[in-house]
Amino acid sequence: MKKFSIAVLILLAALLSGACSANMAKAVSYEFTSVRRGTLERTVSSSGTINPVATVRVLPRMSGKVEEVYVDYNDTVTRGQVLAQLNTDVLRLQRDQQQASVQKARANYELQLINYRNQEALAERNLISEYELRTSRTTLNNQAADLAVAEANFRVIETEINQYAFITSPIDGIVLDRNINVGATVVDSSSNNSTSIFTIAENLREMQIEATVGELDVTSVHKGQEVRFSLESLPGRRFIGIVETVRMIPSVSNNVVSYTVVINVENHDGSLLPGMTCAVDFIVERTEDVLLVSNAALRYQPTSLNADMISEMVFNASLANMNEEQRQAAVEARSQSQQQRQTTQSGSSSPSITSLMTGQRAPRAPRGQEQGTQGGRAARVVVLRNLWFMNDSGRLDVMQVRTGISDGSSTQIFADDNFEGREVILRERL
Repeated sequence: MKKFSIAVLILLAALLSGACSANMAKAVSYEFTSVRRGTLERTVSSSGTINPVATVRVLPRMSGKVEEVYVDYNDTVTRGQVLAQLNTDVLRLQRDQQQASVQKARANYELQLINYRNQEALAERNLISEYELRTSRTTLNNQAADLAVAEANFRVIETEINQYAFITSPIDGIVLDRNINVGATVVDSSSNNSTSIFTIAENLREMQIEATVGELDVTSVHKGQEVRFSLESLPGRRFIGIVETVRMIPSVSNNVVSYTVVINVENHDGSLLPGMTCAVDFIVERTEDVLLVSNAALRYQPTSLNADMISEMVFNASLANMNEEQRQAAVEARSQSQQQRQTTQSGSSSPSITSLMTGQRAPRAPRGQEQGTQGGRAARVVVLRNLWFMNDSGRLDVMQVRTGISDGSSTQIFADDNFEGREVILRERL
């Protein structure tokens, strides 16, 4: 009698527990989201700085005091245009002095030339020795060299006065920086103390971004790739660029390896200024007019069902994505797994059905639905994911779909067109 009472109590407890579980399952409410159609992009995010494509630093070719400055910041200049002028008063005095040296050297040369000709005539009559004739010729050559040196020094001073004293632009462009004022003294570019006095950008209508990309993402970046970027100073506007090159020299900071990617951008309206920082998105993949679902819906798993129930439902849903041969193999594998689990009474010896059916690789993509990456790269490995929904009977049900690319919040799914607009469970309401 006592054993019978205990059995009755156990049965009542089981019935009560089942009733409570049923009530809890019925009490669960859900938030839903719809499978929608749209455009999806997979991107690599980075940041960078906008700079002109080419800049030239202008250094003085001679030392001196600045007498005139003809350009200022943001002025447009042409090649050969005078930017500034140095004082040449001392140079002009040196020129006059050197000109006198030239005249003196020429006079000495001409006098020695007359003397050599006389010596040559005497030598023809054997009135002087060969040594005396050669000595006269050497003196003439020395005087000619002195004249050449004097003339060369004169031309140097003339060049400094007529050319080097005028600091000109080497290219057509825009003045970005000016580091001199009237009265300042500049130092010849050959000196270690010399600094640039002007910085000129070749063309601000074409700019470039130098973005930093980590080693894990740089393999997704290639020349000719489309880039989208935005600036905090111009909210609401998006700009487009093209990857020009990926520099192979790595940069290491705090044990993080990164590479510099150069991006060409157009600046027709002049809104992009040198030095601006921008947020950059490299468009790795882009799909249009595809079915999309929230990532949270793909991660959802009901709490009102136990592991065995979920395994059974997921297994049945997975069979819809297999052919007859694959279904038979899956049923046999499941049967063997169950037998082994019953024998060992432990799930550690073999993977659970849930782990086998959630996140598994697709057996084979149906023809016409294979999804590849850009540029003819290898086809993407697509996995099967679970989407939970309420069926026509109002009961919880699950289906498996193949997934494609993801942007972090939504994922592409491969399914029939009638899936568009279908309500799937996003999460449970507390």
